[in-house]
Amino acid sequence: MDATVYSQRLGPITPAQLQAALSRFGLGAFVRAAPTSGGLFGQNLFLTSDQGEFVLRGKPHYPWQLPTERFFAELLHERTVAPTPWPYLLDPSDDIFGWPYALMPRMPGFHFSDDAWRATLSEDDRLLIAAALGGTLADLHALTWPAAGSFNADTAEVEPYPAGYGAWVIARIEELLAEALTYPPHTTQADVDWARALTADGRDALDAPFQPCAVMEDYHTGNVTIVRDLEGWRVGGVFDLMTLNFGDGEADLARQGRMYVYEQPELARAFFGAYLARRPPRVGFQRRFPLYLLRDALIIWVFCLRRDDIWWPDGMTLRAWIEDTLARLAASGCLPADG
Repeated sequence: MDATVYSQRLGPITPAQLQAALSRFGLGAFVRAAPTSGGLFGQNLFLTSDQGEFVLRGKPHYPWQLPTERFFAELLHERTVAPTPWPYLLDPSDDIFGWPYALMPRMPGFHFSDDAWRATLSEDDRLLIAAALGGTLADLHALTWPAAGSFNADTAEVEPYPAGYGAWVIARIEELLAEALTYPPHTTQADVDWARALTADGRDALDAPFQPCAVMEDYHTGNVTIVRDLEGWRVGGVFDLMTLNFGDGEADLARQGRMYVYEQPELARAFFGAYLARRPPRVGFQRRFPLYLLRDALIIWVFCLRRDDIWWPDGMTLRAWIEDTLARLAASGCLPADG
């Protein structure tokens, strides 16, 4: 049969190739495949066999991407109740597609890219879903580790950050600021000076003692599915685990918190409230969280600049965006007094 292009990244794929991947793991006979509805990079496709529904994830960005995802998927499956894809079946060879790939169960539920589904949600539904997202984030953070660090796929070990998590966060902010400055006029030296003053004000708060846990760094509605059952709304699956490391769980509030506070402040309050009820803020939260928000905003800012995908209004500065976000979060009651 002819090859089909499910995404530009994966390129043409034949049914025979998909059958070979299924057969390698004993997953039955190929029935059909379809492109996924979400995702920025086109790494995934839905794959159905006579044994079930799967996701094929291929053409990794880096050699360490799929091994890292598998490492965290296994630990999250074994040590938490968070709904993450397992088994995560990794084939590091390139003899079928020309690149490594992984197969995993398709997670149940609706995806936020489904406009028709989202249009059916009531105000109460949206608030309950936001709270469910906060609760599931707390579930993810039940996976702890003795020291903050990143997984090294070459050694299959978690390597601690030599100078500690706080120093690693500051170094990452500095790297991103340096790159942002290479895209004038969108980032100015005044932005960088302001960001450095912000980090100086909260630097010691980063070193307040904490139990390192699995930090996703990309936790938001695009990387989950949502299910409604007899008990109400819940997260059906959390996926795209490439950026996980072990650090401070509070950092994971930044991305979805920012998205929610611009969509509707009540959603941000429900998300933060559900999470912080399970994992109360530590001493220094109000000075530490702006640094986590700054780092996350810089990741998005630089990513858009690299792609020349400028969504913000002309004249909006990096500082203005972050200050506005912090003001909205504070006004919405999302940044509680230090624990």
